Amino acid sequence: MTKMKTNICWVLALSCAAACQNTEPKKQQASIDAEITGLTDSVVYISNLQDEERKTDTVPVVNGKFSWTGTVTDPRKVFVGTSQRYMEFFMENAPVQLRGTIDSFYYTKVTGSASQDEFIAWKKSIDDIEEAQSPLYQQLHVAKEEKEKAVLEAKIDSFRMVRRARTKDYIRQHPQSPVSVGLIADMAMMGEFAPLDTLYRVLDPKAQQTYSGKKLAERLQVLKRSSIGEPIKDFAQNDANGRKVKLSDFKGKYVFIDFWASWCGPCRAENPNVLKAYNDFKGKNFEVLGVSLDDDPAKWKKAIADDGMPWTQISDLKGYENEISSWYGIQAIPSSFLLDPNGVIIAKDLRGTMLHTKLSEILH
Repeated sequence: MTKMKTNICWVLALSCAAACQNTEPKKQQASIDAEITGLTDSVVYISNLQDEERKTDTVPVVNGKFSWTGTVTDPRKVFVGTSQRYMEFFMENAPVQLRGTIDSFYYTKVTGSASQDEFIAWKKSIDDIEEAQSPLYQQLHVAKEEKEKAVLEAKIDSFRMVRRARTKDYIRQHPQSPVSVGLIADMAMMGEFAPLDTLYRVLDPKAQQTYSGKKLAERLQVLKRSSIGEPIKDFAQNDANGRKVKLSDFKGKYVFIDFWASWCGPCRAENPNVLKAYNDFKGKNFEVLGVSLDDDPAKWKKAIADDGMPWTQISDLKGYENEISSWYGIQAIPSSFLLDPNGVIIAKDLRGTMLHTKLSEILH
C-alpha cells in the first residue's frame, strides 16, 4: 500500500509539473516574411530592430524574398532600406508579412502587426487633410507671384495646424500606444522643444520607459539646446576659400543660419527665396550664414556658384556629421535658426514667405 501511495504521489507531482509548465506563456518571437516583386538587390537593411544606436541588420534577398527572426523588446517603428528605396512600419513580437512591389516599396502591405494596424487607422483618420493639402503643394510649386505663394502657404499651414491638433488629441486618447510615441518622434525630427516636451509628458510612464520612449526623451534633450530664447553656441568652420569663420564674428547683427547641402533638392529650391531675403534686408543689420552639410568640396563650391549665393558659406565637410548641426540634432534640411544681435534664437525653420514676413516684423 505504501509503495502504491508513493507511486501515485509521483504521478500527481509529475502531472502537476507538466500542467504548470503548460500554463507558462511562451515568449513570442518576432519575424518578418517579405516578398517584393521586382526587388533585385542581394540584401536589404533593417534598422531599429535592435536596442543599439545605429544598429542595422543586413538581410539577404533571394528572388525578391527575405526573412528575419528575432525579438524586439517593445513595439517600435523599423525601417527597411534597399539600394534606392525604403519603407517603414511598426514591428512587434509577432509574425509579420510584407507584400508589395519595388516600384511602390514605401506602400508595401504589412500584416500581422497590431501596432501597424493601429497606425494605418490613424493615417486613415487624416486622409481628408492629406487630400486637401496635396493639390495646394502642387500649386505652390508652380506659383510665380509672391501674393499667390503667401495665400497658398497660409492655406497649407492651416491644414498643418488641423493635423497637429488631431495628432495631439490622438496622443491624449492613446497615451500607452507605440503609435503615439512614434508620432511625437516624427514631429521631433524638427520643431520646438517646449510643445513637444508637453506632448511627451502626456505619455503613460510605461510608454516613456520603452526603448522608443527613452530614445524620444534623449532626442528632446538635444532639441532643448535650440529652444526659442536660448543663446546659440559659438562655433567656427572654414569658408569656401579655407578661411576660418566664427559665428561670433556676426555678433551685433540679426543672422539667418541656413543649414543646407548641394545634394539636397528642397534646399536648392529654397535658395532663391533666401537670396531674395538677403537682397531685401542686407542693408538693415542683417546677414545670412550658410552652413553646408556637404562632404565634397567641389560639389559644394559649384552649388554656391550655380545658385548665386553671395553670403558667407562655411562647412567642415563632414556631411551629416557636421559638428554644429550634430550638436543641435538637425536631422532634416533645409533647416534654419534666426538669431537676434545678441546671438539668441528668436525663430526656427523659416521658409518661403514666412521668412520674409518675420524679417519684415523685426527689420523695419
